[in-house]
Amino acid sequence: MKKKGFQLLVLVLLILALPISIFLIGEKTTFFNKAYLEISGKDANLEISLTGTKPFEPNWQFFSQGGESSSGMLTPAIPSMKKLTPKYIRIDHIYDFYEPVGRNSEGTMFYYDWEKLDIEIKAITQMGAKPFISLSYMPPAISGGSEVDLPLSWARWTGVVNKTIEHISGRDGLAISDVYYEVWNEPDLFGSFKLKGPKNYLELYKWASLGAQSAKNTLPFKFGGPATTALYKSWVYDLLAYVKNNNLRMDFYSWHKYTPYMADYQTDLNNLETWKKEIPELAAKELVITESGHTPEVDSGYDTKFSAIHTLSVLTTNFPLIDKVFTFEVIDGEGVQKNWGRWGLLTNEKWGIPQEKDRFKALSFLNQMNVPGLALEIKGQGDFVKSMGVISGQSIKLLIVNYDPNGKHFERVPITITGLSTGEYNYKYSEFLGDSYQFPILISDNTWSTHVLFKSNTAAIIEISR
Repeated sequence: MKKKGFQLLVLVLLILALPISIFLIGEKTTFFNKAYLEISGKDANLEISLTGTKPFEPNWQFFSQGGESSSGMLTPAIPSMKKLTPKYIRIDHIYDFYEPVGRNSEGTMFYYDWEKLDIEIKAITQMGAKPFISLSYMPPAISGGSEVDLPLSWARWTGVVNKTIEHISGRDGLAISDVYYEVWNEPDLFGSFKLKGPKNYLELYKWASLGAQSAKNTLPFKFGGPATTALYKSWVYDLLAYVKNNNLRMDFYSWHKYTPYMADYQTDLNNLETWKKEIPELAAKELVITESGHTPEVDSGYDTKFSAIHTLSVLTTNFPLIDKVFTFEVIDGEGVQKNWGRWGLLTNEKWGIPQEKDRFKALSFLNQMNVPGLALEIKGQGDFVKSMGVISGQSIKLLIVNYDPNGKHFERVPITITGLSTGEYNYKYSEFLGDSYQFPILISDNTWSTHVLFKSNTAAIIEISR
């Protein structure tokens, strides 16, 4: 009897405590939540002034595809990818997968056969995009060993790069303008290239650059690298110095970034600002992340909303300082089941019409921000909550993302917009994979403020228009 009475008392106390707990959660004042915030970072307090001066340039319409197949892997993705209005699609493995370079049985003559590669390039253009070509890996016909070894001679490597550019960008070839050519793919990993010694990336870059510089009768194109596995200071300093000292061509500097933490991206951005002051040449280069994701490994998060919110946060964190951020990858390789943690925005066609994953839907959602206008400077970004904004005519759009790799953090975000004309506006809230609603608001003193609660790993676009 005593045990039952005690249990009844506990139940009554829990019921009485429930409303208080809900209130405290709503106000973010529980001990546990405060402790989590103190450990993990600061809240956002978004302040937006309508004084944008730079054109709003989306940094998200860029996609990479890995070497999943050598026979038309991008073709099944065309219908879906058209919806995302991509600007560039990056492909690697062009020499070892598509075998455009061959030599006769005697090994005395080299020839070029672009048929397999052209199938992928055609798919890219049918999506409405242009190709971004990773000049990788070493063609078997000229390699001194495997696909990640040095060539038999540097002159042959120069010749291959030259013919590649003349084929894709040449007026007598595919005649595609503004193609990007990137020297190798993750040279610090695939091939274990260094910045000195017998396997020197600087040499690989130099002889590729000479091939690009000697290309004739071409439309405009861009050339750069090195597409390292991360942003490394030694690679930035040494490669840029080498390019300058040897009068080589470099239009852009590129690297990859796989991490679940936005602080890692912020560290890179801070480093770049410091390095630009020390290396004037860096400030003149276009900066490109040519692969991104929350992990380079196969992971179930790529099949869920987690990677979708992560992608939105990556793009928002890097806006507008990184010109192009490529999402890896377009479509899954073939697996033993439909969803197997592969990086694709789309499932493999083996399982029927490719399914658009949540990450695909996030990029489609983000395209609502792609309007002609001026980029807004937004102060008060938090460690979890990130935002970008655009003003277009009488419309203001804000993307706000609350991303937490641990899936715990929620936040009541203050938003203040100054510089508005007085009068009546329409407020519209659209949550990613959630509800939308709208209502009129009245601006009487050129400033408008509100608070919006963002649950963990959610995103929304707020539009104020008249």
